[in-house]
Amino acid sequence: MAGCEAAWQLLLREHPVHLYEMKPQRFSPAHQTPLLAELVCSNSLRSNRIENAAGLLKEEMRLLHSLVMEAADMTSVPAGSALAVDRNQFAAFIEKKLVDHPLFSLTREESTAIPLQGTVIVATGPLTSDNLGAAIAQWTGHDYLYFYDAISPIVLEESIDMDKVFFASRYQEGTGDYLNCPLTEEEYGLFCKTLREAKTVPLHAFEKAQCFEGCLPIEVMAERGQNTLLFGPMKPVGVRNPHTGEIPYAVVQLRKENREGSMFNMVGFQTKMTHGEQLRIFRTIPGLENAEFARYGSVHRNTYIHSPQLLHENMSLKKDPRLFFAGQITGVEGYVESASMGILAGLYVAASLEGKTLSPPPKTTAIGSLARHITQPGHSSFQPMNTNFGLFDPLENRRIAKRYRGSRYAGRALQDMAVWIAANEEIMKLQGRPD
Repeated sequence: MAGCEAAWQLLLREHPVHLYEMKPQRFSPAHQTPLLAELVCSNSLRSNRIENAAGLLKEEMRLLHSLVMEAADMTSVPAGSALAVDRNQFAAFIEKKLVDHPLFSLTREESTAIPLQGTVIVATGPLTSDNLGAAIAQWTGHDYLYFYDAISPIVLEESIDMDKVFFASRYQEGTGDYLNCPLTEEEYGLFCKTLREAKTVPLHAFEKAQCFEGCLPIEVMAERGQNTLLFGPMKPVGVRNPHTGEIPYAVVQLRKENREGSMFNMVGFQTKMTHGEQLRIFRTIPGLENAEFARYGSVHRNTYIHSPQLLHENMSLKKDPRLFFAGQITGVEGYVESASMGILAGLYVAASLEGKTLSPPPKTTAIGSLARHITQPGHSSFQPMNTNFGLFDPLENRRIAKRYRGSRYAGRALQDMAVWIAANEEIMKLQGRPD
């Protein structure tokens, strides 16, 4: 998505773009379709409320003519206060927008080396191929950092026992957008025990597993304590079973994977268990006794560079300023975070090509605070990061009640973003935008 966003920003300013995509010639361990901007993990882009850092980042991206946000808004599926999409329609929308642009060209083959001439954006994502990864590592002169990221299973709707489950969203009146599988205390305890004993897919002996804290496999969470899942994806707080009028001891939530509602994603159930174990264990969940899976959960390596050491403030490589990096390879985590860095890289490259200077976005904004995280030197232990208010410059009044802080951060951010866009008008203005 970062590469697509960067390309779109350049196309909007009438700069020709040549994009390399290795699919369908070659697929990563997590990709399944030849479409650009394919979602490989959840189909949710997380919160759409601006009082939440992820929701605020989305709104900032909309102000910057984000292709990803345009696609997400056009292909959304019900998900409460979150923004979830029909993944195939989402990717198809983005690909068509790019391919239809007269200044865009696409080569579907694997890149195994960094071009020696011209301005280049490296947006190879967290699943960079081994050949290109080795070339990037040689070019930067630094070893890669890496961690493991797991994806959740997808269940076919027709295989769910609807008599045992119910629709509800936490704290939401009415039907709700999530399908809930309720568990008793005894069922929950047995489920956790089974998870801890499950067989998992072995990692390579030469690699150390470093799971991102925001996307831990379900079995890893179970190993951390009997109640860990009750404070995570299985928390029942705010979910009342309409059949009994009571709040269950624990719940497994399923979210629509597509607009038709024929598939449901097991929310927060990313896993590295073997397929056989997933089938056996997840079928112990009430309502999923006969579950059929459109996709099993899996685990894959996410690759990223030590950006604070390697990149200038404008996301260009210190060793070779004609090379720019964008997306999860820079050390941001998440769909919208990756896409937002693609937007920023595209703007920086446009400025460079036009002989102009783009000032960094304010650190009071979501996109500016993320950019600071990946380009500011001094990290003793650089790790991938989702957007969060902890990255922002603090509010002037730090005694504001917690329930009001999100709206205060958002109000300040959107105001500062508008000022930044106006101050960089010569770069921000669009030369041409196709319908």
